[in-house]
Amino acid sequence: MPFFTYFSLVLTMLLWGGTFIAGRLLADSVAPASAAFLRFVIASAAMLVVTLLVEKKLLWPPKKQWLSLVLLGMTGVFAYNVFFFNGLHHISGGRASLIISCTPLVITIFATFFLRERLTTLKSCGVLLSLCGAITVISNGHPGSLFTGGFGPGEQALLGCVLSWSAYSIIGRSVLRTLSPLCAVCYSSMIGTVLLAVPAAGEGLFSRLSTITSVDWTSLAYLGFFGTAIGFSLYYQAIKKIGATRAGIFINLVPLFSILLSWLILGESVKPVVLAGGLLILSGVSLTNIQAPGKISSSNS
Repeated sequence: MPFFTYFSLVLTMLLWGGTFIAGRLLADSVAPASAAFLRFVIASAAMLVVTLLVEKKLLWPPKKQWLSLVLLGMTGVFAYNVFFFNGLHHISGGRASLIISCTPLVITIFATFFLRERLTTLKSCGVLLSLCGAITVISNGHPGSLFTGGFGPGEQALLGCVLSWSAYSIIGRSVLRTLSPLCAVCYSSMIGTVLLAVPAAGEGLFSRLSTITSVDWTSLAYLGFFGTAIGFSLYYQAIKKIGATRAGIFINLVPLFSILLSWLILGESVKPVVLAGGLLILSGVSLTNIQAPGKISSSNS
């Protein structure tokens, strides 16, 4: 039994659960695009170092891959993180992590429609189960509010996270045919950082750098180094050892760690009905992946 691999996966999910706490701490003091830009300045530098250490060099992508890499930077880095920090400005970290736990479900649906992957009966049951849980979580236990204007900007932003990361995962399938996961993440991080510089400048970041507190820099360092560079490195090493499907199952631990950390660090409370919805999501996600060797299994921090 590869104990170290499983231990590293649990540690990775703990690190990713912590990104919601760090993001929540930043939400009230650093503007969304600015926080995202600074996160990925740190993450890109760290990813470059990690890639060079692990793979000894950073391969130059073929010309035909650059469009896909730009799309990866636009979806998984630029769009995801702007949505992420905007959403955490409005709702709690624990609740945000539960909404984002819908991501593997949406990836499964996207793969069915865009990659023509077969949706089995078992997967169909998982999709329906997760959909019920998602509706419960997003509506905060009141599904009728989705039709009466109770669906707020925080929920909308976190759904944007789900859609942008799902697109990132689907697009990434073509990139990984010629680049390693670490190289793909490294390039998409750097491209996304460049894209984020524009809205960050629009928020006046570069004239306000001196106002960013040590607590904010600590949160940004955690997001960039631990949540992105170290988290992704451990995760992809685990995929290399035990495969994407078995490693992906561990992603279901992220909302649990996020809720526990939100309770311990931020004193946030979560309604039992929302926890029940989260359990439905996780059960459905597990069901959709239980017989899916070699298929997509992905999420974010």
